[in-house]
Amino acid sequence: MEHTPRVSNAHNCPGAYRALRLALLIRIMIGAPYHRAMETSPFSNRLDPPVATPNSGTPQTEGVLIRVFLLVLDSVGMGEAPDAADYGDSGANTLAHTAEAVGGLTLPTLQAMGLGTIPSFLPHGLPIRGVAPVSEPTASFGAMCPLSKGKDTTTGHWELVGLQLVRGLSTFPPGPPSFPEEVIRAFERRTGRPVIGNRAASGTQIIAELGEQQRRNGCWIVYTSADSVFQIAAHEEVIPLEELYRACHIARELCDPLRVGRIIARPYVGKPGAFHRTDNRRDFSLPPPGLTLLDALGAHGIPVTAIGKIDDLFANRGISRSLHVENNAEAQAALLDVMAGSDRGLIFANFIDFDMRYGHRRDPVGYARALEQMDAFLGEFRSRLRPGDCLIVTADHGNDPTFRGTDHTREWVPLLIEEEGKSGASLGVAHGFFTVAGRVAARFELTDFSPPVLIE
Repeated sequence: MEHTPRVSNAHNCPGAYRALRLALLIRIMIGAPYHRAMETSPFSNRLDPPVATPNSGTPQTEGVLIRVFLLVLDSVGMGEAPDAADYGDSGANTLAHTAEAVGGLTLPTLQAMGLGTIPSFLPHGLPIRGVAPVSEPTASFGAMCPLSKGKDTTTGHWELVGLQLVRGLSTFPPGPPSFPEEVIRAFERRTGRPVIGNRAASGTQIIAELGEQQRRNGCWIVYTSADSVFQIAAHEEVIPLEELYRACHIARELCDPLRVGRIIARPYVGKPGAFHRTDNRRDFSLPPPGLTLLDALGAHGIPVTAIGKIDDLFANRGISRSLHVENNAEAQAALLDVMAGSDRGLIFANFIDFDMRYGHRRDPVGYARALEQMDAFLGEFRSRLRPGDCLIVTADHGNDPTFRGTDHTREWVPLLIEEEGKSGASLGVAHGFFTVAGRVAARFELTDFSPPVLIE
């Protein structure tokens, strides 16, 4: 089903963000840096006292037509991170195992950019079958390992724009029950509907198991995973989407004290034996607990355009304009439209299909097909870059479609940076996804933003 992108602009943001942005502007004007945040309550909107570090505070590029395209291939990891064993993910390798499962990948664009050269840098690097190293990559190439506690989409994206979570977001036991009884009872009371499930499960499996009961009784299916999520599934013909979304707002309020990363609406349709989830998924994220690259850019008047689920992951904070779409094809179309009409700023896009459609469902064939389609798109996209543009291609975590279970995997991610008119070079390995935030900040000469912002 084709969707019209949900478009929002900065003037729709809540008062809390406007106040935060004003505080940030004041700090920039007085020359106070913000490389560390939230010394008191780690999930409040309060700012810590300024740290006295000299800086110019003013970007030198205001008025200059600089565009940075930050493309996140959701879950496209490339090998177990140094701490993968702590997450039960030793041996995971999304790209290499997907390639082996299908007899090799055909990714000429990513190969030319240097993707095939990166595994040689990694401690347990495996070659990507079909994607050989090249002697003169068009992009600078390297890999990053995560430092934040956690391996989900929220922590990955937050780290990419500068936040490092020293203490992770809350996760819950397999159950039942997974969520505390008082939270479930309050959710039932405020929504007027009972809850079934309340345990960890694969979304497709729990809908297949409980979908008919939910459809018959009009209740909510509530479940979690290894990530910090409170997920709510409901049949669209039984519970209207707007009611489901209102329930998610209620769950968001109830789960804030628990430090739950995301409330996720999981609507589905169909009949027993043929239930399937729709593209009307929505994520209701905990607001970032510290100042991000997006905040810093906005404070300097540099526009940030979000494509895909980026707006949801940041609770719309720090975003000038968002085009909320639900799959790779729609994100690609939106990106080309933005590219044609944008003169400056950060364009931040997420491509969700790898993770949502194929990683969690352990479908390496579908995963490979999505990679090859994305590669073809990137070939077209790169041909439209203009002098001065910067393209960054990376990921937020892994989700090896050949691995046990259905959860994300703790992995290194690729880092490919292509700038028109510049030749590629080795970036080696970087410890921390916030390497991206640092590079983008440098590109816009934000001398008063110094990632990582540590969240204790």
